[in-house]
Amino acid sequence: MPIIAPSMLSADFLKLGEEIDMINNSEADWFHLDVMDGRFVPNISYGMPIISQMKKRAKKTFDVHLMVVEPERYLEEFKKAGADYLTVHYETGFHLHRTLTSIKALGMKAGLSINPHTPVDMVKDIIHEIDLLLIMSINPGFGGQKFLPLTYNKIRQAKEMIVKARASTLIEIDGGVTLENAADIVAAGTDVLVAGNTVFSSPDPLGTIKKLKQIGK
Repeated sequence: MPIIAPSMLSADFLKLGEEIDMINNSEADWFHLDVMDGRFVPNISYGMPIISQMKKRAKKTFDVHLMVVEPERYLEEFKKAGADYLTVHYETGFHLHRTLTSIKALGMKAGLSINPHTPVDMVKDIIHEIDLLLIMSINPGFGGQKFLPLTYNKIRQAKEMIVKARASTLIEIDGGVTLENAADIVAAGTDVLVAGNTVFSSPDPLGTIKKLKQIGK
């Protein structure tokens, strides 16, 4: 069964406490938190103050995805805010190995994300430092986009690379995950499904999460 990480970017922020309680009471495993700075991606979301407040009410793992330039400047602040997994983008870093090891030194799991145009094999040499490989299945910045089919091949390539290297890296997919395509995404080799609109736009979010969780059972 996949790990399910609802994306809080799609939550109703006027009812944020209720949305957090819903995830707490669901079969979801993680909270996925997208941080955007308006520079790396053409959108701005929320940062450390909101995440630290959410952490007070949430009872599950915080999977924080930094879509920001110079992420290495904020590692300690996100640890203090409550991040359990902290993911940075391959496309932002000149010193990725240093950033990943710094995340681990702070006591978090280290994630690395690649955009749709970035080949999987670009991370081959540092795969053992990556706890979570986040493959973007849309162009990052906005929720509600359609899943890019080219992602299936990237998942298979990533899984082959991880197995060959005998690494323990989890593969996470973010963008356009639906009840219709989730089984195929998991079958390709995905461990973690991020779902935003699919969960929060559903008339029955708890039931939708349950269906996602039962894939591959």
